[in-house]
Amino acid sequence: MSKKILVVEDSLTFRNYLEQLLTQAGYQVFSAENMVQAQAILAVEPEFLCCILDYCLPDSSDGEMIELALTYQHKAIVLTALINPELREELLTKGVVDYLVKDSTASVAYLLPLVQRLEKNQRHKCLVVDDSQTVRNHVVQLLDRQYIPAVQAENGKQALTLLENNPSITFVITDHDMPEKDGITMTREIRQSWNKNQLAILGLSASEDPTLTALFLKAGANDFLNKPFHPEEFYCRVHQILDMKETSNKLYRMANQDALTGLWNRRYLFNQACNGCQERNIAMLDIDHFKQVNDNYGHDGGDAALVTIAKILQLYFPNDLVARFGGEEFCIQTCSDFVAFAEQLEKLRRRIEKTTIYHNDIEIKVTISIGVASAQTTLDEQIKLADDRLYLAKENGRNLVVTQ
Repeated sequence: MSKKILVVEDSLTFRNYLEQLLTQAGYQVFSAENMVQAQAILAVEPEFLCCILDYCLPDSSDGEMIELALTYQHKAIVLTALINPELREELLTKGVVDYLVKDSTASVAYLLPLVQRLEKNQRHKCLVVDDSQTVRNHVVQLLDRQYIPAVQAENGKQALTLLENNPSITFVITDHDMPEKDGITMTREIRQSWNKNQLAILGLSASEDPTLTALFLKAGANDFLNKPFHPEEFYCRVHQILDMKETSNKLYRMANQDALTGLWNRRYLFNQACNGCQERNIAMLDIDHFKQVNDNYGHDGGDAALVTIAKILQLYFPNDLVARFGGEEFCIQTCSDFVAFAEQLEKLRRRIEKTTIYHNDIEIKVTISIGVASAQTTLDEQIKLADDRLYLAKENGRNLVVTQ
């Protein structure tokens, strides 16, 4: 994912401001004061996240710089001192991402969030649902200008199948009037499996029925937009939906992930549902003599040990729920065969025993004790049984796996 941005602006003061703004945000900025300099940069730098272009330059007074950037297939954000409806339509028709009025403080303040939105858009995928191929192609084209890949479906039934088979889809844009399954019915069915934070939905319709907005929202859509829509409003709606989804995901991770190791935390472990398990197995793990690690190497050394153990756990159990239970204690929940699970835990124990953790030029060695339970009872009771076996492993000399 490119972090490079081309800024073409003839005002030295404004160009320096943009360079500082974007550099502080972590982007690599290439700057030019005219079209000739910009063309030289474009000839040798093939990848840019976007190009921020002044509409009127000394050697490009009528937007020629925009045409040049689009010829190289770059995303263009246009800066202009004045705007009128005709120019606005012309710029959007050409395929620019957006335009900003330079004499507006609010517009300039919008620039950095817009650039960051373009970068984050590449982590999303949209499902476009409409029975009109023309409409689907138009929406897909608009999304492509924003770095959002898309898949298409011509009705709600086909869309539900695509959702089941494409877990990378993060939001849906759907028409209402479609054969086989309409947009509102499809939205209701989607909400049986995905909530608004997991999968965002933008409803569309060309109908003049004033109740459709409310019907879509009550069915579970995040937002609604009438057709035909202006590209600028479409972009604003999509950006708002994705901003809210990402904020919600961030809050969810803050509440359910361990900040140090990145593993799930105790709250998540007890709140999640174990789906599809015929036989749930639980392992409780504890780092042996962890207090001595903190005493000998400091809490930074202890943190380094916890992070290393967490990474090894994820390496050995990539498809299972791995959580930091608290302190130096971890929990693994799996639906795999108990014997295979116990064998993998033994491999894990040996791996950690042989692992050297490096911290501030110091070598740290640790071992773990493990208790395993396969009793089909409540999660609380199963964890207690695994915990009892963990303490039995410690009483028997530590660095052991106890399964019964």
